[in-house]
Amino acid sequence: MHIDIEYLLFLQEMRMATGGFFNEIFNAISKIAVDIMPILPYLIFWAVDKSWGYRFMGTLWSGEVVNGVMKLTACAYRPWIRDSRIEPAGDSKVAATGYSFPSGHTLNATSMYGTTAVWQRKKRKGLFILCIVMILLTGFSRNFLGVHTPQDVLVALIEASFVMFVAGLLQNRLKDDPKLCDILTVVGLTVVVAALIYIQIKPYPMDYVDGKLLVDPQKMMNDSFKALGGLTGFLAGSHIERHFVKYEIPKNSKNLPLLAGVGVGIMYSWITFVSPATLQAWFGAHWGTFISYTLMLIFAIALYPLFIRKNK
Repeated sequence: MHIDIEYLLFLQEMRMATGGFFNEIFNAISKIAVDIMPILPYLIFWAVDKSWGYRFMGTLWSGEVVNGVMKLTACAYRPWIRDSRIEPAGDSKVAATGYSFPSGHTLNATSMYGTTAVWQRKKRKGLFILCIVMILLTGFSRNFLGVHTPQDVLVALIEASFVMFVAGLLQNRLKDDPKLCDILTVVGLTVVVAALIYIQIKPYPMDYVDGKLLVDPQKMMNDSFKALGGLTGFLAGSHIERHFVKYEIPKNSKNLPLLAGVGVGIMYSWITFVSPATLQAWFGAHWGTFISYTLMLIFAIALYPLFIRKNK
């Protein structure tokens, strides 16, 4: 008996007993973590606090890289593959990309809500508490929906907390030693190259059922190419911004909220419409996604601030 699977079956019985009443609630909580919260770093960077915007972005993309590499190392199958009795709720299965361990949704929630909680813990205690609750609800939602085991969620929480801790240490160090930023840029890009080589040459499980490949490793790599592209763009964009753009938030600009909204709209359009029709079509899902996210982060950190400055 696998206790983790039995726990998911127990939650599945609860879903059925309540007629699926809570399914969409928890599905929405999960989607907020990956569809809404990742927008926050750019809004903060452009319009609220540049230093914390950097910290949010660094935490998000570093965490996604770590999570992606861990997924492709463990190669843990999703619960419904391990046990056919597991039936994920609604369309939650569609959003459950990559291998199972650790949980990407939980990582994103912990990274974004957690960083917000640290940032606002002394100013807004109500927001601090809300962020902690949302972390816990997001983690539970992944179990409740049947797309992750408890260990997937727990390790993601620990993983994200560690990345947040390191990001906090670095934020304090970088204030006193700007040259360290350039060193970290080189180290970060070296890590990206090493990770790209690793995920492509390592062996993957190739299990077949009735002549059909159970899980395609090539599809499982998509999230890591996205994360590595995002981290590359973050490192390159921050280098350009620090040395050449030197962006300062125009605090008294009446146009700033609108400009920030337009920036988010441009990034959404790029990822949703432009990139799939161009870069991903030209270079394939892996490298097209990598290039797309690299360019998007360079745009967000180094190019769009120039536009804001000109139209403030």
